[in-house]
Amino acid sequence: MKKKITIGILAHVDAGKTTLSEALLYTSGRIRSLGRVDHKNTYLDTNAIERERGITIFSKQARFSGENCDFILLDTPGHVDFSAETERTLSLLDYAVLVISATDGVQNHTRTLWQLLEHYDVPTFIFVNKCDVSIKLKEDIENELSSILSPLCIGFPEAQRRNELEEKLAFIHENFMESFLAGEGIEDEDIAYLISCRKLFPCLFGSALRMQGIDFLLDTLDRYTLSPVYDNDIFGAKVYKISHIGSTRLTYMKITSGKLCARDEICYLSQDGVRVTEKVSQIRLYSGDKFEQTDIVSAGEICAVIGLSSSYVGQGLGLEQDAANPLLEPVLSYAIHLPPECDTRVIFPKLKELEEEEPSLHLMWNEELSQIEVRLMGEVQTELIKRLISDRFSIDCTLGAGRILYKEKAAGKAIGVGHFEPLRHYAEVQLLIEPQPKGTGLIFDTNLPENMLSLNWQRLILTHLYEKDHRGTLTGALLTDTKITLVAGKAHLKHTEGGDFREATYRAVRHGLMKSGCILLEPYYKFRLEVPTSCVGRAMSDLQARFATFDIEYSDTENTVICGSAPVAAIHDYPREVISYTRGNGRLFCTSDGYEPCHDQEDVVANAGYDPEGDLDNPPHSVFCAHGAGFTVHWSEVDSYKHIELDIKDSQEGEVIIPKVSTLARKYSISDEELEAIMLRTYGPIRRKRYSEPKVVSADKKDKPRKSKIINSHRNMVIVDGYNLIYSDDNLKDTASYSLEKAREPGRKIKAKYPDAFLVKVDDNGCTRVK
Repeated sequence: MKKKITIGILAHVDAGKTTLSEALLYTSGRIRSLGRVDHKNTYLDTNAIERERGITIFSKQARFSGENCDFILLDTPGHVDFSAETERTLSLLDYAVLVISATDGVQNHTRTLWQLLEHYDVPTFIFVNKCDVSIKLKEDIENELSSILSPLCIGFPEAQRRNELEEKLAFIHENFMESFLAGEGIEDEDIAYLISCRKLFPCLFGSALRMQGIDFLLDTLDRYTLSPVYDNDIFGAKVYKISHIGSTRLTYMKITSGKLCARDEICYLSQDGVRVTEKVSQIRLYSGDKFEQTDIVSAGEICAVIGLSSSYVGQGLGLEQDAANPLLEPVLSYAIHLPPECDTRVIFPKLKELEEEEPSLHLMWNEELSQIEVRLMGEVQTELIKRLISDRFSIDCTLGAGRILYKEKAAGKAIGVGHFEPLRHYAEVQLLIEPQPKGTGLIFDTNLPENMLSLNWQRLILTHLYEKDHRGTLTGALLTDTKITLVAGKAHLKHTEGGDFREATYRAVRHGLMKSGCILLEPYYKFRLEVPTSCVGRAMSDLQARFATFDIEYSDTENTVICGSAPVAAIHDYPREVISYTRGNGRLFCTSDGYEPCHDQEDVVANAGYDPEGDLDNPPHSVFCAHGAGFTVHWSEVDSYKHIELDIKDSQEGEVIIPKVSTLARKYSISDEELEAIMLRTYGPIRRKRYSEPKVVSADKKDKPRKSKIINSHRNMVIVDGYNLIYSDDNLKDTASYSLEKAREPGRKIKAKYPDAFLVKVDDNGCTRVK
């Protein structure tokens, strides 16, 4: 039976990724003629915009077969503006082929793709393309890959040079060294296992355009891949793409367990949390823009399903959980300006259809400015969104100037108090706010004993923390890199309702941020600037003026390469200037580098004009109750009104000291004397019978002869729980694991040694002596 492998092709833009996909399909016999990007007739780039621009914008799938394996090929976008589309496919891949141009080497975006592959734990093959036009030696390229990406990048020679490959492998793995020295050879299965564990990255060389090295690449993929193991019992699937063809809505998914049949019903939760049950009306297997209809798909297959109206990208169906938030995200926001005859409020729901297909757009309605805003990665994506709106909705729109998407994080540690107590309502929440390292995002946790606040209320508070987009206090930007921990809370037995904790939670977050303060963060780009050496002075001067940090990576008499990072606000419009002063000989490549503290925070905050106390959606003040009426307390005075006392104490680790279960136990503990007094008042004095040893009474000589008799007066007793006796002894415990009867033998021996001892059976009816 053939293996079924899902393989993705990733690359920096213009590395030859689509050309390589075309070559693989042609070599395997899937297509009869080779298409070319410059001829606008490739098998996978079928969209009109893709063919016009000569780049891949939407991920596509194709199918081809090797000698031992059936492959599902996912061709992904290479341009940095469409990185989100690429990232969504990574969780589906069994293996990846990373394409690197021999002329350009490892670019910044190549490094980003490598980090993503590592994050998603995808085994990777490396194909060095355009070797026919490169002046670099293969050995030099291999050394570059080993030093920049991983020392486990090993060049795989052709099959006839097997000894050379085994010698290379022997130097990087001890197990291979033993086999190599013993002359036993290295099995293909052992090599495939290391590749699957990301302990080996085969590097192959060739030219996709000239069809060089393609046969060897196909043979390597066929030989050194292992078929994934799937659960064939219960259905599970990952949704990675939504598209619309006319009025037909397609949900693309990978089946990760079980099987799916046409007319099966799928029960799932929509993004709004509504439970939906819908029937699959059709299943399609796509290859390029063509498809075959099927009635059943099993684990490992990628298909498009018709019939799901509320599915969304990143959704897990059946056994699968929803995907985590993507690592790459847009850094620019644009206003969409529609023609005067268009009603913005009517058009907005229609535009949300685009967000279904590309979730990173984050289409939103700005109520204050009465305009639609969209988040994009760069200028190429702005042209795409205008074209899509024109083609699909026949609306010619324009986009405003790009606005930087800032974020904020807590500046220090503080406890935020949220109190909500209008008449006949009550809830108080205290949250610990702590800053976190770069890239952490928002973390929600609870560190609160159950006897202070019941678990159901704690879960409700965490739900309210997760459901809201929390915003900072400087510009109202989204909050990130902050940990929020529930450390105290209080409810009322009669007056507390679920909505009360929502209000208290939101106010506690805001109050904590007002106390701790916020740091404004701005997005940064990693860049690689290639300019003629004669222009280096101008380039370095420009970069310094743009607050960039950089180093010269390479320089000779003709060209110089400068690498570094800079704020997006300062460098996002720099490519045009580079082309101008280098007369078309310079190139600037940028890729996302996360968020760093803003270089001009004061100016940005002043221009934003945000009033944190006037934000009605995020109030920092609390509501208390007195004399039968509620009143608002300003955030700066809330600590003096709060009902729960809780402080942060500094320690060497900087950890928070909060009430633990043991602390509360001491606080509410009661002494034995107090307990005895309560019992006396409630039940009266304890009357105990006094026991003594049995007395032997002899017959009086004056009386008639009679035998001596034993008067069993009240005796002292020691009651031993037999099960405690068994399970406190290791030997008896082991014996009881297979025979409880044998474990009871020591009890019978005690009975034999002490005739007065007896066994007592305890059950619901009381104590019964066992004869």
